Parts: sequence; C-alpha cells; structure tokens
Amino acid sequence: MTLEIIEIGHPVLREVATDMSLNQLASPEVQEFIDELIDTKRSANGAGIAANQVANTWRIFVVEIANNPRYPYKPEYPLTVMVNPTITFKSDKRFDNYEGCLSIPNLRGVVPRCPEILVEGFGRGGNKTKFEVKGITAGTFQHELDHLDGILFPDRVEDPKTFCTWNEFTARYEDDFKQNVKQIVAEYGS
Repeated sequence: MTLEIIEIGHPVLREVATDMSLNQLASPEVQEFIDELIDTKRSANGAGIAANQVANTWRIFVVEIANNPRYPYKPEYPLTVMVNPTITFKSDKRFDNYEGCLSIPNLRGVVPRCPEILVEGFGRGGNKTKFEVKGITAGTFQHELDHLDGILFPDRVEDPKTFCTWNEFTARYEDDFKQNVKQIVAEYGS
C-alpha cells in the first residue's frame, strides 16, 4: 500500500521527527508503516523518503536506488531503513548536488553536500548499525536526515539562481551534472 506524499507548505514537513523506542519499532503498526514507506518511495521513483513526507513524525527514513528513472545517473544502493539516524561528516570537502524532492514537485536546486559521512542508528529490526556512505549517495542520506529535522532542500541552497524546474534542469543542466556525478563516483566509488 502506498501513502500520500505531502508537499511543501504542509506543517509536518517542518516538524522535527521524534525518536522511537525499540519496543515501538518492533510493533506491527510501525513495521507495516515501514513497508508502506518503502512501497511509497518505489511507487514515486524516489531515491529516498522520510516519514515526515507522508505526514508521520516517527524518526525513520528509507534510501534505495535501483534503476531509478528520476535519477538515472545515481549509482545503485541497496534498500536501507534507518531509525533514529545520525550523520557525522568525515570530511571538510563539499560537492554541488542538484537536488529535487518528492515533497517539492518540479523544483531542483544546487545544495552543497559532504561526500564522506558516517551514518549511525538502528535498522528496522532494532539492530544498532553504523556504516560509511560516500559520494553522491552521501547526499541522499543527508537529504533524508534533513527531512527528519524539518529542513527542506531549498533551505540548503546557497545560490537561489540555481533553482529550476525539472524541464529546465533536463534541457540546460543535466548533462553537466551527470559529468559531475561521474567525477564524484570515480573519486568516492558511489
């Protein structure tokens, strides 16, 4: 079952999500929600989705990139469910990431993202997890964590002149951005 994705202007997108207890996470209600969140992400062709985007304030997000028509230049990444996640930057470097968002249809903009991060939290089964994410995929994880903190990608755009529609991105900027992604993947492996 898919859930309704809320859009910019809905107040839940600006709320800070609340941590979950492991007992709460193990409940059938939360496990069903995670399945629905995954289905919603896949149905919408998102690279990731956070609970806030479906009007829920649980501190959960999902990342998965596989043959994604919205982001054909992104490397594949396996399904990852994060509960109560934190991210630590492992580098002072930043790359320019042309981002979009399921909750902000038809808008793109350049956001500086860290290419090397440490992600910590819990998996859907309540297991403590800690792993590094590098390259363009690190930007996806940062985007989803921002959602859980009530931050939307336009808040992170440093130059508002980079805002554009999807059609304008495709026509004017996508080819250059694909080259940038290739360089990032070559340097960081993902």
